Amino acid sequence: MEVNVNIKIVISFLALSINIGANKLIAQNNPDVMDLPGQGNSLSPNNVTNDKKYSIDDLLNLALQPVKINTSPLPEYDLDKLDYALSEGLTRTPVGTLWTCWVAGGDNDKAFVVLASSKDDGQTWSKPRAVLDPRIAGLPLGRRALVANVWTDPKGNLWLFYDQGIGYFDGRSGIWATVCSNPDSEELNWSEPRRIADGAALNKPIVTTNGEWLLPVSLWPRTLMNSQFRENYFHEFDSLRGANVIVSSDQGKTWKRRGNTVKSPYPTVDENMLIERKDGSLWMTMRTLKGMWESFSTDGGYTWSVAQKSRINHANSRHFITRLKSGRLLLVKHGEQVGREKGDSTLLKRTKLTAFLSEDDGITWSKGLLLVDRAGSYPDGVQAEDGTIYICYDFDRWFSAEIWMARFTEEDILMGKMVNSTSDNAILISKALGLTDEERAIRLEHRKKKAESLTRRGIL
Repeated sequence: MEVNVNIKIVISFLALSINIGANKLIAQNNPDVMDLPGQGNSLSPNNVTNDKKYSIDDLLNLALQPVKINTSPLPEYDLDKLDYALSEGLTRTPVGTLWTCWVAGGDNDKAFVVLASSKDDGQTWSKPRAVLDPRIAGLPLGRRALVANVWTDPKGNLWLFYDQGIGYFDGRSGIWATVCSNPDSEELNWSEPRRIADGAALNKPIVTTNGEWLLPVSLWPRTLMNSQFRENYFHEFDSLRGANVIVSSDQGKTWKRRGNTVKSPYPTVDENMLIERKDGSLWMTMRTLKGMWESFSTDGGYTWSVAQKSRINHANSRHFITRLKSGRLLLVKHGEQVGREKGDSTLLKRTKLTAFLSEDDGITWSKGLLLVDRAGSYPDGVQAEDGTIYICYDFDRWFSAEIWMARFTEEDILMGKMVNSTSDNAILISKALGLTDEERAIRLEHRKKKAESLTRRGIL
């Protein structure tokens, strides 16, 4: 990386610009730390060229421009063109169509979102039916969509929530939503994407008893920002970094942030989830570097308690929790026990995805139903009207690049084994087939070096 510093008396700070053609970062004088939407920046994907220099502000404004969903993604995005798979979301329409979304491209600035569907209860799955790909060729810091989920609203519309930002994390990112009004049809009608908040939202909204939609969102810590942004950009968001909630009182037309930010002492990407408890209070669970933490609100999310370590023992990874139609809570997490033995501070690994039920809003839990004995991760799910539960997860994202689904019932969980004839914990949704031998060798070498580094640090 080549850095040239020019100092002017009138300007006391530096901002970065990117030379697209040379792929170098060059410090330049720039009086604006950040352009807000509509303040005269004209850069768009259509006029990016390889022979110009663009400021960091130019690139950040690309993240504020909508990307139309691609409803004819084949053959460009067929499975033999994909080489990575990160599980993100699973939902079901009232008619019975299952929809799933996952991230392809990588856990990096090449990420984009793929959607597929099933009309036979998950037994078989379509090839990619829609793709949300914000990438622009030639940018050394790519525009990407790294976090997403699908959700069926009370009227049966299919929502896709996704984040859009520059690089792995630019310090702001942004949550976008697009809605499909006919998710059971062959020809899909999607709305124009709308940017509804800053940050990212990996998990679904909940609909409370008073009809409000509460979406758990996160603004990631500065430690996850690309170095190009970390020093000078988006300090105005620092008080909001952590787990947040945005609320819609008009069925998703508008969204507003509510309450204080919940911060853990071990922050990462949060991946917070919400439960409305039987007494009307709210329970927020969140991912941290030290496992699962939690917070509570007794006033509809206007104030949240200080985060505390949860009694639920979990890995530094995503979990899934939801209210079932029976009134029980469903929890899907790593590890075959909910709690930990007294004095045990071991952080679980991403293995043994297990489902549990609670009759008393999470105070006690049933024995578990082991869903995945190997290293499956990032569960999300939905329940059908007949009580069937569907959970998606990924396996070996960078190599096997597979998305799987488990289908089971509450009875299966209570029995600790699959007892229903339609239950199945190993239904393949998708397998990326585009990993070349050359890229496989590169990834294997990277994995080896990472394992060596973790071993030296005493983590493995």
